[in-house]
Amino acid sequence: MTAETSPRFAIGIDIGGTGIKAALVDTVTGSLPFKRLRELTPKPSTPDAVAATIAKLLDALSERAVELELVTDRAALDSLPVGCGFPGVIREGRVEYTANLDQSWIGSPIAEIIGESTGRTVYFLNDADAAGLAEMTFGAGRKHRKNTVLLTTLGTGIGTALFTQGRMVPYTELGHIEMNGADAETQAAESVRTRLGLSYPEWAARLQQYYSQIELLVAPDVIIVGGGVSKSHDQFLPLIETRAKLKPAKLYNNAGIVGAAMIAVNDGKAKVRRSQS
Repeated sequence: MTAETSPRFAIGIDIGGTGIKAALVDTVTGSLPFKRLRELTPKPSTPDAVAATIAKLLDALSERAVELELVTDRAALDSLPVGCGFPGVIREGRVEYTANLDQSWIGSPIAEIIGESTGRTVYFLNDADAAGLAEMTFGAGRKHRKNTVLLTTLGTGIGTALFTQGRMVPYTELGHIEMNGADAETQAAESVRTRLGLSYPEWAARLQQYYSQIELLVAPDVIIVGGGVSKSHDQFLPLIETRAKLKPAKLYNNAGIVGAAMIAVNDGKAKVRRSQS
């Protein structure tokens, strides 16, 4: 990474209910020069605890890049823009809602808290929106920019990102629609499959109900299924019938990191753009 190429690079962070991931990202190709780093989400996941974990990851990321001789001076990496996907809603710089982190986040000035801990300016967007941005630019949604596309991330909860005509509708939070009298994600998230020991066919039945209800509300042309479990898509996606074209994500668990890095190089603006690939 040189002075000429560094503007194309940024650091992406993905905060999840289980883990926090960070990586150096080439925002022109959507690739990672080396494997992402991961730390467990602290318990309790308070703002200060999460901020400290992010600071630790950024420091480890710089050390790893120097170790791999991607940079000769870590100052080059420390000056790169940073973007972060957050599992919730942020309005006017303050956290308005989060389901899978400690509730002390509500009302907190997130950029100030993370900025003070890391010494960096950090741009934020919803974690599922970040994943959707990456998939629409580099992944499964790349050829569907003129359609209505819904990304769902199956993990600790169910995140959603909605795009129409290449424009993102932020903070859709459709994992929280009512299903059987409760939040859908409490019944159909990948974490529920793991916790209850559900077989893929048993889990697919729950996902079938979820996606059937989603199609009544949104009527997308394409549904992209993301999250780490999308690597095993052949085990459950063929068991689900939807009117929309149902596709596995291509970037898997890296999508949120890549999307977060993309807003960092765009000064916080979420833009679906054409990739060079």
